[in-house]
Amino acid sequence: MTPSIPFKENISFLLTNRIPRRWATLLMGWFSGIEQPIVRSLSIALWRALSDLDLSDAKKQRFDSLQDCFTRELKDGARPIDADPAVMVSPCDGIVGACGRVDSGTVLQAKGFPYSLMDLLGDRSLVRHYRNGSYATLRITPTMYHRFHAPHDCKVEQVTYISGDTWNVYPIALRRVENLFCKNERAIIQCRLADSGALITLVPVAAILVASIRLHFLDVLLHLRYRGPNVIPCDASFEKGEEMGWFQHGSTIIAFAPEGIQLDASIREGRRMRVGEPLFRKP
Repeated sequence: MTPSIPFKENISFLLTNRIPRRWATLLMGWFSGIEQPIVRSLSIALWRALSDLDLSDAKKQRFDSLQDCFTRELKDGARPIDADPAVMVSPCDGIVGACGRVDSGTVLQAKGFPYSLMDLLGDRSLVRHYRNGSYATLRITPTMYHRFHAPHDCKVEQVTYISGDTWNVYPIALRRVENLFCKNERAIIQCRLADSGALITLVPVAAILVASIRLHFLDVLLHLRYRGPNVIPCDASFEKGEEMGWFQHGSTIIAFAPEGIQLDASIREGRRMRVGEPLFRKP
């Protein structure tokens, strides 16, 4: 008999959150980078056999390592970008978790589990900026495409890196671990829209087995061994849909928009999103 999804989630939670998460994450970072042909081929074959991994839209079918497969590029045109100038698109493939309006500086990681923007962002001016705004949490599963893209024509003004834990971000963990996103390692990417000047913030949140967050416009890897600086001024311009960086495994991106910019009407909890599909919409 096939185990139920809750049972599988419980096993995953026990296996990944009752072990030394930091060391497991560092070990995965080392192992996934091994380019020895037998190790590489067996690792990818086992991954495909035990999951719904689909590489049909990958730019290449032969990979140097497991990590190379995790961070694969896609064929040109595999993710059409919505051209409507009023639309801010999803920065990543993912499953919509909690979403909606920011309620007096508080948002949800799961039903009944609120957390404060101050705990997540650590910046009072950003908290004020999104006090009555909108947000969406996009969970990137391990088999999904792991690169993320600009939601609109924009300029990245600042990145703040916050070191932390590496809790599993599966739904069962979000229902059990309070303030999980605020505890995990994360980067806070402030993006100024080119046309309106509105500030959109993307928060890639790392998780167990995520070896690093790579941003194309920084010459450092953001990972558990990174020691600063924590606040990094930037001046990097991106066109809508242009690649910004990647996770070295699945994780989560939380996107915030200020008051006046609404979630697209199609956004709902549980929806599977792809890069380039409408996420927010300007009036």
